[in-house]
Amino acid sequence: MKRFSARTETPVFVAIDVAKGQHEALIERRDGRRIRMPIANELSAFEKFATFLATLSKSCEIALEPTGDYHRPIAHFLTRRGHHVQFVSSIACHRTREALYNSWDKNDPKDAQVILHLLKGGVTQRFADPLKLKKVTTISRSFSGLIDGSSIARCECITR
Repeated sequence: MKRFSARTETPVFVAIDVAKGQHEALIERRDGRRIRMPIANELSAFEKFATFLATLSKSCEIALEPTGDYHRPIAHFLTRRGHHVQFVSSIACHRTREALYNSWDKNDPKDAQVILHLLKGGVTQRFADPLKLKKVTTISRSFSGLIDGSSIARCECITR
């Protein structure tokens, strides 16, 4: 009888605290070491960050806390690069920060640690690209328009 051995690699976890000017990333490598890295909110910094991530893994598990609209550029960029981007709820971050640190004080490195904790615990939501959802919405609206039009035509045929 054959033996089955499931060989799974530990993923590279990346937590990003999103801000207006500069994001704070905390990367946990496969060996457990953590690396802090600031990322400016501009394309050239995203490129450098993606290049660094490519040296660690082909596809990373990335979580970020959506903040206003500032999370969208980096989320889209990393998704297009083949990474698994996930969101962490602001309320979950707040309550976890209180529970882990027993304080309300808030700073970017600490927030990145909280996001990493939630990512590793699986308390995340998958990032869905709104551009893809827009196509689905357009198709569904067209379909509902066809249904409404056919029912109007059916009613007209019955009443005549």
